[in-house]
Amino acid sequence: MRTFRNPVLPGFYPDPSAIRVGEDYYLVTSSFEFYPGVPVFHSRDLVHWRQLGHVLDRPSQLNLDGILPSRGIWAPTLRYHQGLFYMITTFVDNHKESHNFYVTSADPAGEWSDPVWLEDAPGIDPSLFFDEDGKVYYTGNRVPPEGQDYPKHMDIWLQEIDLAQGRLTGPKHSLWQGALKTAHAQEGPHLYFIGGWYYLLTAEGGTGHTHAVTVARSRNVTGPYEGYRANPILTHRHLGREYPIVNTGHGELVETQHGEWWMLCLASRTCGGYYRNLGRETFLTPVKWEDEWPVVNPGKGVLELEGPAPDLPVTQWPLLPVRDDFTAGELSPVWNFLRTPRGEFWSLSEHPGHLRLRLKPEVLAETGNPAYIGRRQQHLSFKAAAEMRFQPEAAGESAGLALLQNADNHFRYERVAEDGGQLLKLTVRSRGAEQLLASAPYALDTVQLKVEARGQDYSFYYRAADSDTWTALHERADGRVLSTDWAGGFTGAYIGMYASAGGAQSSNVADFGWFSYEELE
Repeated sequence: MRTFRNPVLPGFYPDPSAIRVGEDYYLVTSSFEFYPGVPVFHSRDLVHWRQLGHVLDRPSQLNLDGILPSRGIWAPTLRYHQGLFYMITTFVDNHKESHNFYVTSADPAGEWSDPVWLEDAPGIDPSLFFDEDGKVYYTGNRVPPEGQDYPKHMDIWLQEIDLAQGRLTGPKHSLWQGALKTAHAQEGPHLYFIGGWYYLLTAEGGTGHTHAVTVARSRNVTGPYEGYRANPILTHRHLGREYPIVNTGHGELVETQHGEWWMLCLASRTCGGYYRNLGRETFLTPVKWEDEWPVVNPGKGVLELEGPAPDLPVTQWPLLPVRDDFTAGELSPVWNFLRTPRGEFWSLSEHPGHLRLRLKPEVLAETGNPAYIGRRQQHLSFKAAAEMRFQPEAAGESAGLALLQNADNHFRYERVAEDGGQLLKLTVRSRGAEQLLASAPYALDTVQLKVEARGQDYSFYYRAADSDTWTALHERADGRVLSTDWAGGFTGAYIGMYASAGGAQSSNVADFGWFSYEELE
């Protein structure tokens, strides 16, 4: 029996939405304040996924200027109808106001349209449903029209949408308010028509430890909907905080071309206690139908780290190289910016075979657009390294590696100029307070920097480019500062390259010859 390992998308890939088109599967996830927005993936077997790019990869599609951590793009839904792909999502601003829009493309790996913004579409987590009679419906969540009975009590609602005109039309219909009245934050609705029933799959309980997947059904798209007496169909809230997979919820149902049913959902792996550095990840689990209701992972009812694989031909894509030598004409899609990049502060062509970062005034401790290019931490234990050529020319100039949870919680491993000399410095910023963990003099033009994480022990090393020996700058720093449980928010840890002029203008640059990332056993 073939098996597969969960998560199928490790690292910060929450709120998965997936579809099948013929024998191909496509998937999108949330991206919050990171740019480009909404990574899009392709698979042939539901287990092995390759990133095609991003849906929102132009500033005209996504303006994240000044967006606070964990705001921005929430919970996209991907759908396909008559040759066109649709991605609908919520942009959450700094006032926590939600703005819902959709984009389209004939090719998920190609160019997507500019957003179509929807008026009078309250709430978050929009989804589209194409009914068999040709009508199209929008679903989302909202404050119940009759008012909230308790905090975060929400209503799942539906309205017809005119996609040609880009507007909602007709009356709004309240569909359901969840399976458990005290399980707040009813959200993430997805509608399906299966065997004569309209099934409404939702999330409830919030995206933390009490997260869950619930289901209701109706013979009519507008209801009334009856909840399944066995709800929730998936949750880990009853397993306690020592189970290795937590906050399970926000599911999407997919039927294979062979008639199997599977669910993709989010969950997190804990490390060093109830700490979730990687954020919410994408998991896969089987579904069976009994008495016209879905049963998740029959006989077990929970997500597992390993399970029987789908009955699909295995299609493994070439593995991403451990090391990026920056020889391509464009950045790999694994790389992200913090917010929409403004100004020409990076280049792959000015120094061929290098990623050049121009020092910007912005610093990581602000909610701006610093000269930072990072990728997700995807493993509980990993090592990452980079070679950097940089000479600080003034006080406040720095460049190096940064491990980021948000503006107030991160590590900066930098080269700086201080007291007439040049230093390597390791600084931790925890809930807005900074502490120097270690420093060492370093005078050569080029340095290689390395981070090794084994669980919550993060260790930092350096060496000259022609050396075979790493020197420890600081070992076993507490990595819990990178967890959402310490830092708050909804994202996962990033590691990447960083350069700053510390609030000043500068013409200086940092050149990165390569960057490597790999899992440690």
